[in-house]
Formats: sequence, structure tokens, C-alpha cells
Amino acid sequence: MTSFTAWSRLRAACLTVLCLAGSAAAQAETFVFTAIPDQDERHLTERFGKIADYLSEKLGVDVKYLPVKSYPAAVSAFRNDQVQLAWFGGLTGVQARELVPNSEAIAQGKEDTEFVSYIIANTSTGLEKSEQLPAELAGKRFTFGDKGSTSGRLMPEFFLREHYGKSPDELFSRVGFSGDHNRTLSLVQSGAFEVGALNYAVWDAEVAQGNVDASKVKVIWASPSYPDYQWTIRGDVDARFGAGFKDQVQKALLAMTDPTLLAAFPRAGFVPATNQDYTPIRDTAVAIGLMDAE
Repeated sequence: MTSFTAWSRLRAACLTVLCLAGSAAAQAETFVFTAIPDQDERHLTERFGKIADYLSEKLGVDVKYLPVKSYPAAVSAFRNDQVQLAWFGGLTGVQARELVPNSEAIAQGKEDTEFVSYIIANTSTGLEKSEQLPAELAGKRFTFGDKGSTSGRLMPEFFLREHYGKSPDELFSRVGFSGDHNRTLSLVQSGAFEVGALNYAVWDAEVAQGNVDASKVKVIWASPSYPDYQWTIRGDVDARFGAGFKDQVQKALLAMTDPTLLAAFPRAGFVPATNQDYTPIRDTAVAIGLMDAE
């Protein structure tokens, strides 16, 4: 009996050590997130580094921001488990969640429930702000942002097709893709392209920072609203970082109130989100041929 009791105690002790070791390993694992590069990469790295520090403190694990070079790279990083959390646009979020089973949209900016795209024009065109898209837009040199951008490509293209009954290639004399919203602004302001589409939040931020020359570029049209950016998390984070970890991440994001941190997006704060919130984005992508129906 003594031998059996001693063996049982030894076995229990070993199991305890193994459990503690497994728990420590999970806690030691780094939680990684990324963000679509919708603005200048240097600014994003600086800003999202602060978000990593905030999340690390709130979650009690090491958190790292992984910069990516393109919208597809952000989706690929999520799909390949290089990152477990991502700040996606509406379209990239839909794409990523379809590639990674059980992934979820968990938070969106307060502004993202009713996001808006702007059409901007170089003042040399003579185009003025109006409620309707002007007939004079036809034949101009037009640039979108990134090909995978919701606010810089998907929704503007949808509204253009809906209004004019033509594809961008049919409507404009030249169509470009700048890569990000800041670049779109620069190209239109310089006159390299006469007209372009970008999201209103970037425009407003650039105006506030004095980077918009009103004598050279102006907003001529604002789109109807639609759901856009969101935080999407992989479905396996609880298994890797402990039960309830997904909920902890969501709570940390919703509790973010520091204006310095929120300026990284820029947003006034975050509210809960679900996958179903982005059904209209998927439907739009299917309608203009950017995604398959199934």
C-alpha cells in the first residue's frame, strides 16, 4: 500500500507540473495582430506599437504588432496563423473569415457602423460638391485606393456602377489603384489623377493636420453609409491562450478610451460587432464580381 500511495502521489505531482508547464507555455506564447496598410506604413508601425503595449497590459500576455505590405498580405497573415487578430476593412474581414473557420468580428469603430467614402477632385476639373454624382465625372482620370479596400474601392465602385450603369474602365479615361488613402489624396492633389475615392476618416485627419491644400483638391461627393472596419479574431485563441481569452480581447478593445491610442485608427471608440454585420459587404463584393457567390 505504501508503495502504491507513493506512486500515486508522484503521478499526481507530475501531472501538476505538466499542467503548470502547459499553462506557462500558453501564457508565454506571443499574441500577434496586424492591420491593413491603409495609410503610410511608418505611421502605422508607430501607432500600432502603442496598441500592442495596451493589449499586453490588459491581457497579461506578450502582444506584438506585425506590419504587412498590402491588403492581401494582411489576409494571408491571418489565414496562415502569423497573426491571431487583425484590424481589417469590411471586405478584407469578410475574405479572412471565410478562409479561417470560426473566426469572428468582435469589435468595430463607432464610426464604422455608418462609414462613408468621399469622391475628391482636383480643382482644375471645375467639379463642385453635389448631392448626386455629376455627369462631368465621366472621362476623367480616376484612382481608387487599394484593390482590396472597402472604402477606397469596393463601395465607391459599387455606387459608380449603380449610378452610371458602367464599369470604371468604361466610365473613365484612365483607372488607377494608388495602394492607400493617403496616396490617393496626394495623386489627386498633385493632378496626376483628376478624381479619386478615399475614406472620409483619412480625409478629415489629413485636413486637421494641414496636409490638404483646398486650392488644389476638394470633396465633391459623399457616399451613402455602409459598415466598414472591424477587429477580427481567430476561432482557436481560447485553446491557445486559455478559456475566455477571446472575450478578454473584446473587452480590452471596447474599453479603449485613451485618445492617443484611438488616434491610431482614428476612431472615437469601439462597439461590439458580429459577422452578420458585414453581410452587406459580401453581397456587394459578389454583385460587382470581387467575390464568388458561394
